[in-house]
Amino acid sequence: MRKSATKSHEAQEISDRLERFVQDLLVELDRYVDKRLVRTFLLVLQAIIMFRHSSQGLLLSELGGYIVGPEQAPAGTKRLSNLLRSPRWTYRLIATFLWRRADRRVTELLDEGQPVLVVWDESVWEKPESLAAEGLSAVRSSKARRLKRVKPGFYNPPGGRPVFVPGLNWISLLVLGLSGTPTLAAMRWWSTRGKFATRRDVPRQRLLKLCARWWGQAVIHIWDRGFGHGPWLSQALHYPVRFVVRWPKAYHLVDAKGKRNAWKITRGKPSLSRRLIWDAQRHCYRQTGLYFCPVTHPDHLATPLWLVVSRPGKGRPPLYLLTNEPLHSPDDAWQIVFFYMRRWQVEMTYRFAKSELAMQSPRLWHWHTRLKLLLMVSLVYAFLLSLLAPHLADLRQWLLRHFCHRTGKRYREASIPLYRLRSALSRLWLTHPPSPRFLFQNSG
Repeated sequence: MRKSATKSHEAQEISDRLERFVQDLLVELDRYVDKRLVRTFLLVLQAIIMFRHSSQGLLLSELGGYIVGPEQAPAGTKRLSNLLRSPRWTYRLIATFLWRRADRRVTELLDEGQPVLVVWDESVWEKPESLAAEGLSAVRSSKARRLKRVKPGFYNPPGGRPVFVPGLNWISLLVLGLSGTPTLAAMRWWSTRGKFATRRDVPRQRLLKLCARWWGQAVIHIWDRGFGHGPWLSQALHYPVRFVVRWPKAYHLVDAKGKRNAWKITRGKPSLSRRLIWDAQRHCYRQTGLYFCPVTHPDHLATPLWLVVSRPGKGRPPLYLLTNEPLHSPDDAWQIVFFYMRRWQVEMTYRFAKSELAMQSPRLWHWHTRLKLLLMVSLVYAFLLSLLAPHLADLRQWLLRHFCHRTGKRYREASIPLYRLRSALSRLWLTHPPSPRFLFQNSG
């Protein structure tokens, strides 16, 4: 434990760690903009961590007070606005930085002999109060869908057609192994209306092509049901890449008896293996059955595939997974199930980004300005994930003990949440404000 360290010293040390984390990006940004804007960039990252507000966390007028102090908040807001509106740099600088970090993580996992998973998922960025902001399109509200979900014991559950609101489509990629913390590889936003309109499949294809060019078949892609259809399967087999995709049970596959629904292929077949699997949601073990068999897709009869079915028991629907990984034993099939279970990390990413990092709160009219700010927030998320590294356990314990202490058996037994870590770091920097130190020379 860090008993001898003073709190101001620790605050400065973590600030220096943030600066080292983004050092390569700061050096690259320094080639395009004035050094004062580079300094503002770093201060904004600190301000995003310090200011915790689910509905106003990314308002420029709010962040301005954290950059230069509340007395000079208008000046801080002006500095942030100048940084975001500067035409000398683009959001692609941050996107490239995150991708290269993910590539280094892929290399580390391969050197350790671990399977490398690239987890994909899509969501929506909602701005229901906005109409005139540049690039907004109609998206199905995930918040409205969650609020309309039927809850046991309550009457008159809401129904009707899906709710659509102004917003953007959103896709994220994480790189991770079978254990350890994930590494953010990419976040992309796109619209289906206006001058920035693009088809839904274009961002997917670009990311898949990028993954295939950088990593080839060294990684395994994990996709949810939104990717489980013939056209996307054709893209995956075209490049080609290794994948595990959750296949909708009503979609057709081909086995020895011909073309059938996925659930009909495995209906009545006894499980080939059973295991006690830990249910992290209900905190109990579940007797889970497993069945797998070779199949093909109707549009790709020459390509061998495997259908893996996980049966978690009474009251839980089976899980249908389609993969092009060769399976020779039940152990290989269990590995596919465990690969897919790691996909929950990207769901937690969206939850943290929307609730804790307030990524749906910006009120920016211009498209490119908005993307710059959103990617700066994704950079903050990547930094917070880096603080979960095993060698920083003492630092985390010190932070949580002194700035986000909790009591009770539940908090003692639970794994360290990223929410508490961000809260502790915010309180530390608010109490002991650090000053950024530049690790490079700048000609101005």
